[in-house]
Amino acid sequence: MQIKIKVKTGKQPKIIKQNDFYEIHLKSKPVQNAANKELLKLLKKNFKNPRIIKGIKSKEKIISVQN
Repeated sequence: MQIKIKVKTGKQPKIIKQNDFYEIHLKSKPVQNAANKELLKLLKKNFKNPRIIKGIKSKEKIISVQN
């Protein structure tokens, strides 16, 4: 299964379900891949085996997860 997310940095970590995507707030800034690492760590708490498929350097990403 793939999910679309929008990332916002500099905030308290949380996941917000919108109509057709997830808005994810992260504390880490996008420096040296820190935000992507925090994103995957946060997603692992809610989804099985998350991987970034598209948007590694973008605020909008496509994530692959297992059901």
